[in-house]
Amino acid sequence: MLWRRILLGAVIAVFILSGFFEAEPEIQQTRAPYEADPLYVNAAGIPETSAAAADVEIIARRGANNIFNEHTLTAYEIAADAEVDSLEIDLRMTKDHELIALHDAALDRTTTGTGPPESRTLEEIKQLNTVAVFGEETYTEPVPALEEIFAKFEQKEHYYIETRLVDGDTKMEEPFIDLLQEHDLLNPEYVSFQSFSKRSLQKMQELAPEIRTTLLYNANKFNLKDALAADADVIGLESRNVTRDNVDALHQQGKEVHVFFTDEKTQLAEQQRVIAYGVDGVFTDDIDFTKQVVNNAAQVLLHSR
Repeated sequence: MLWRRILLGAVIAVFILSGFFEAEPEIQQTRAPYEADPLYVNAAGIPETSAAAADVEIIARRGANNIFNEHTLTAYEIAADAEVDSLEIDLRMTKDHELIALHDAALDRTTTGTGPPESRTLEEIKQLNTVAVFGEETYTEPVPALEEIFAKFEQKEHYYIETRLVDGDTKMEEPFIDLLQEHDLLNPEYVSFQSFSKRSLQKMQELAPEIRTTLLYNANKFNLKDALAADADVIGLESRNVTRDNVDALHQQGKEVHVFFTDEKTQLAEQQRVIAYGVDGVFTDDIDFTKQVVNNAAQVLLHSR
């Protein structure tokens, strides 16, 4: 409700300015699980059910990627155990037109391979491992096919999945829909679509018009007029584009606002700021901290009634 968002935003803004939420500005590139790291706020003692009162969807970006290798079954399992609202998955297509969970256009940063995933078959991709360092430990795990993720979690989770053009064309959308149907997941209860590509998103809407869609904007590409006119249920903004005026305008148009973050140094503080503006969802690299912010927001709202 609008009055709840206005009240929530005003009260939390006061707390932010007064230092109610403590957030370390630096996040180390390689870090230990949050239970052992003083950076992370302990959310113990705050009722889990209060998170719903603030109406903020918590989306685990690439799984629990601050604890384990991004886009792996383990990272998604940790996120699922944390009871997030959605598991976020980036799709890439292999040479033999199979779908895998991978963010980058190249394998180099997160795996033992090199070059674009489109240059390798799924069998070749499965010979690779993801690699990440947390604290002093190096962890490895295979790159998962999308089908493996669906097979593991089935209808127990909600999947927030990003599609993209392949070689400038809409090649992954139909195989993706087929895979959802095979696993009985083509239902708004189980999946949402997102993309930076209007063409990809339009193709997804043609194939499955009942599924919620999110049009994403890079920070330097956002245009409010374009977003207001976009054929999408949700607008996905980089946090630097989130202002109260933008959020209010999109809400008045009947669109939700979901926020992603690209600067690790400011992400924790930025989460507090955008939640105060009444956004509907956040893509988080730190589930525990985001739950703390949302729960605190809900507590403020409940006690202000």
